[in-house]
Amino acid sequence: MTLDDIAAFLLEFPEVTEEQPFGPSVEVYKVDGKIFAIMAPDESPASIALKCEPSLAIELREEFEAVVPGYHLNKTHWNTVFLDASIPDDEIKNMIRHSYVRVVKGLAKMARLRLSSTADWDSWSPRWT
Repeated sequence: MTLDDIAAFLLEFPEVTEEQPFGPSVEVYKVDGKIFAIMAPDESPASIALKCEPSLAIELREEFEAVVPGYHLNKTHWNTVFLDASIPDDEIKNMIRHSYVRVVKGLAKMARLRLSSTADWDSWSPRWT
C-alpha cells in the first residue's frame, strides 16, 4: 500500500475529515471531531498512529516489530505503525478500521447511531471488534 492508498482508505470512512493542526508534515484524520489516525508521511519510514483496544495493542506489538506504543500519545490506547512494508496490507487496513470503530464507539449516542448505520462492523473477525 502506498501512502496515497492509505490516505484514500482513511477518507473512505463516513464523515472523516483530514486536517493538519500540527503543520504540513502531519495528516490528522478525524470522525465527528475526534482523532482516529495520525499519519506522518515525511518520516523515514512513514508512520501512522492508530487507536487500539489495550489488549489488542499489546498483541499487535508482540506480533509485528513495526508496531510500537503510540509516539507522544497514550501508550495504552494508541499504537504507532511504521509503514515499512513489513505488515501485510490487510492487517494495516484492519488496524485502521479498528481505530475508526474505537473512536465511533466513544462518541455521543446520536453520532454513534448515525455512523454505525453506515457500516457492517459485525462482519469482522473477532480479533478486531
